Amino acid sequence: MADNRTWAGGVMVTAVLFGAPAGAWAAGPAGQWNGAIQTPSQELQVEVHLAAKGADGWIGTITIPAQGLRAFPLSSIEIQGNEVSFAMKGIPGDPLFKGTVSNDGATLAGDFAQGGTRLSFQLKRTGEAVIAEVPRSTAIAKELEGTWQGSLNAGGQVLRLELRLSNRPEGGASGSMVSVDQGGVEIPIGTITQTASRLELRLPTIGGTYSGELKEGRLTGEWTQGGATLPLVFTRAKP
Repeated sequence: MADNRTWAGGVMVTAVLFGAPAGAWAAGPAGQWNGAIQTPSQELQVEVHLAAKGADGWIGTITIPAQGLRAFPLSSIEIQGNEVSFAMKGIPGDPLFKGTVSNDGATLAGDFAQGGTRLSFQLKRTGEAVIAEVPRSTAIAKELEGTWQGSLNAGGQVLRLELRLSNRPEGGASGSMVSVDQGGVEIPIGTITQTASRLELRLPTIGGTYSGELKEGRLTGEWTQGGATLPLVFTRAKP
């Protein structure tokens, strides 16, 4: 369940509508772009949404269906004329796209770099950008803060997991999940929300979610990833 895959060469690399009306696109980067990264073994399909936000800012997301990555927020978006670059913060190897929008505004093509590997990508403009705003994390109860341990039975392979949760001084919760049996990979939790005794976790870097109920000192719930849903129970980690 953890992100033990590699990107690039190994190949992993309340909705708000932005963008110009259909048929009125300029040659700039705002819009929906569909295409692929050209890897040595196959084309890795991607979908990118880019939209202006405010006077000088930009917002964007990327979806990579083969990796279960949906509407992952882009970072470090830079636009200079028809030159475009954006990154994927928190992904191993620091993925970075650098490309150019064609003069007719129909294509966005360039280089994809990650962990020392460089590949080409080409995208075609297919519509208006639709950016789903990432929900903010809520604060969590004191009973949920700290370290939890659980095991996930994935196809006969038992993976030990460690869940770390805390409240931030500025508000809201933060946390990570560690896959003990997969090299201790620490996966950041994108969104943490608590409603009464129910805890919801969203891990966009691996396309996973967890929904659990706190009862009698245990978190009992389900892990969902790649179309599969598995039971997952967390208990307090021993000191």
